[in-house]
Amino acid sequence: MPLMPKRVKYRKSQRGRIRGFATSGNCVSFGEYGLQALERGWVTAQEIEAARVAANRYLGNQGKLWIRIFPHKSVTAKPLETRMGKGKGEVEFWTSVVKPGAVLFELGGVPETVAKEVFRRQAAKLCVKVRMIGRRAV
Repeated sequence: MPLMPKRVKYRKSQRGRIRGFATSGNCVSFGEYGLQALERGWVTAQEIEAARVAANRYLGNQGKLWIRIFPHKSVTAKPLETRMGKGKGEVEFWTSVVKPGAVLFELGGVPETVAKEVFRRQAAKLCVKVRMIGRRAV
């Protein structure tokens, strides 16, 4: 079952532009380590699920994983070999709008070497460049 909203006010959204940097959700809040986006883009629900599965397979029973993004945006597409007009296409997939600096995943209860390996496996599933960050001592 892919990640998608239970219900939305409007089924089809416009594409929009991704401008600026993440101002909220840009620091590690729950775990000790985080996976931070370095570029802007759309992370699809399938990518989020693939990264979650990759992390859980490696972690097994240890540690806790937090997913900090959710795919709220619908992306539509017209069928192939269809003439112009006749309205907007049907919803193809759901995506999350990611800005540079946004923390995508967090990990807690594991050593740094394990966290590094988990994030390396997750980074292979994502379409944006990412880096591992730690919790700032405040």
